Amino acid sequence: MIEEREAAMRDGKIIGYARVSTTEQHLEVQLEQLKAAGCSKIFSEKKSGVDAKRVQLASMLDYVREGDQVVCCKLDRIARSTQDLLNIVDVLTAKGVSFKILNINLDTGTPTGKLMLTMLGAIATFEREMMLERQREGIAKAKAQGKYKGRVPTARAKSAEVLQLLEQGKTKNAIAVTLGIGVASVYRIAKAARG
Repeated sequence: MIEEREAAMRDGKIIGYARVSTTEQHLEVQLEQLKAAGCSKIFSEKKSGVDAKRVQLASMLDYVREGDQVVCCKLDRIARSTQDLLNIVDVLTAKGVSFKILNINLDTGTPTGKLMLTMLGAIATFEREMMLERQREGIAKAKAQGKYKGRVPTARAKSAEVLQLLEQGKTKNAIAVTLGIGVASVYRIAKAARG
């Protein structure tokens, strides 16, 4: 089993992802670095990192197969937050794809890379818990002042887009990344549509 996985890793492709935030910025430097890293295919886009609809990122996540490796030049080129990075890496790991960031030499195909990713995950969990604690305090204060209205449901508002992407054959993971919603929400919307 281990030998089969190692053989699959040797046969995999190196896939690049490049992104700049504005149309005034240029992709050339990233594209050169990705080609030098051995990328046989590169997905690139000019899109803000905070934009949840990064079409080329979703296409890349759909494209990769077991044994492939995804490479990007810098962490902030592929992920807009630590949690976003972990979500992307979860999708890649589930598909048997490793991930490498050139400027910090993070490679999830190595034990050290896995350790670094685990540490990033721990930091993300801590940040999230701190944010939730501040949020709970703010909600309690707003409720006490009669100002709290609750949150607006985001996933349900995107039901039509989810169903359209499912009809196009996109994977549930790719849809979640594309629309900036949780995979569980995609499954719920698909289940509700089936009735």
